Amino acid sequence: MRTDTAPLHRHAERSGLMARLLQGRIETHAYCSLLRSLHLLYDALESGLALHARRPDIAPLCLPELPRTKALHDDLCALHGSCWSDDIMPTAAAVEYAARLKALSVEQPALLAAHSYVRHLGDLHGGQVLGRVVSGALQLQDGRGTRFYAFDGEVGSLIRRYRDGLDALPQDAARVDALVAEAQAGFRRHIAMFDELAATLPG
Repeated sequence: MRTDTAPLHRHAERSGLMARLLQGRIETHAYCSLLRSLHLLYDALESGLALHARRPDIAPLCLPELPRTKALHDDLCALHGSCWSDDIMPTAAAVEYAARLKALSVEQPALLAAHSYVRHLGDLHGGQVLGRVVSGALQLQDGRGTRFYAFDGEVGSLIRRYRDGLDALPQDAARVDALVAEAQAGFRRHIAMFDELAATLPG
């Protein structure tokens, strides 16, 4: 999975709003727009994972420390206010992505594992760095507005447990190929979302 998605992963990290974020060139409204779109994705993804948490092709990835939906809600309340869901519209790309996740939950729930890989493992690997960048760029203190990046437990241990979960998924060739293809599609959807968010910003 890692090898086959690496080029798209690198592209996503350097695309649109994410490129500006990594450079510390972001202000609060733009960051909240990103969080709003991410909240839509996580709500769809984590609802689906919870619904199918007893399936053997989902259960190994359902670590209790991973869900980010509530943390995103808390960050949006801290940075924008309690009316964030009315005031900030998600991007069209995020709406389409969430619709895809909801459809998978009904039709092909095993493929939700690919999107968990894209999001949750990515959060664990890059979240600590991004949290520091966001805190510095927005001049935040004491964890305000950055709960999204704060996991319960030691991150290195969570990464190992998550990778063990990946190894425990059914490994036949057809399943693996389908997961890789879906993860690649997930990264493409992120690129579209990041580009759409950047297009709303000045220069």
